[in-house]
Amino acid sequence: MYLVDSHCHLDRLKLENHDGDLSAALQAARDRGVGRFLCVGIDMQNAEKVIELADQYEDVYASVGVHPLSLEHPGPKKEELLAYADHPKVIAIGEMGLDFYYDKEQHDEQKKRFITQLEVARECQKPVIIHTRDARQETLDILREHCDLEVGGILHCFTESLEMAQAAVEMNFYVSISGIVTFRNASELRDVVNALPVERLLVETDAPYLAPVPHRGKPNEPAYVRDVAEFVAELKGISYEELRDITTNNFNTLMKLPS
Repeated sequence: MYLVDSHCHLDRLKLENHDGDLSAALQAARDRGVGRFLCVGIDMQNAEKVIELADQYEDVYASVGVHPLSLEHPGPKKEELLAYADHPKVIAIGEMGLDFYYDKEQHDEQKKRFITQLEVARECQKPVIIHTRDARQETLDILREHCDLEVGGILHCFTESLEMAQAAVEMNFYVSISGIVTFRNASELRDVVNALPVERLLVETDAPYLAPVPHRGKPNEPAYVRDVAEFVAELKGISYEELRDITTNNFNTLMKLPS
């Protein structure tokens, strides 16, 4: 069995350790047991690039969507998103959601774009990848109203409360854990991981961001998802192999991919 990096930005990787070669970075991850990568879109300007990378590598898949802070461009058009979503290697819609940490003036626009993308996902019957920060109740309320909960999705790079995680799990969502869980000040997140069933967990890098200990402070890369998985396995009191197998099965089940 292999491990999955359920959320990375391959088009944004810092490749100094691999002489600028993405293929070498992916091989370094494969050498550590990583067998699938989800390259996540953040706006309509990089949709073609993430699809191109998925086409280039058999073990890379793509998502298309508009990050809530990608506000410098016009909002997504349903027809355009649906056209990209029709590609066979596009397996999810996102990342999308709400981020109220920064600009307080853009909340309504974020909500509008979020709902548009959820409607696209409902139409094409693909899971959603959710970015949420400082907008717990608003995120849950919009998901309840507009998401196809039979298809479900992922709360990615989760850093919110246990109550939010449990509410999402009840709505058929998975909770994806990044390298933040290894940080010294992440005790609340570790409590969330301990409380949730492993059958609802995924692991990710969010590379090139948020490198886990012992790589903290360096550019993140997909190979480091192994460090996240080993840390989560220790937290859960299970072997790395068991954590790997369960989270990989979780990902493949959600994305309707053969194991």
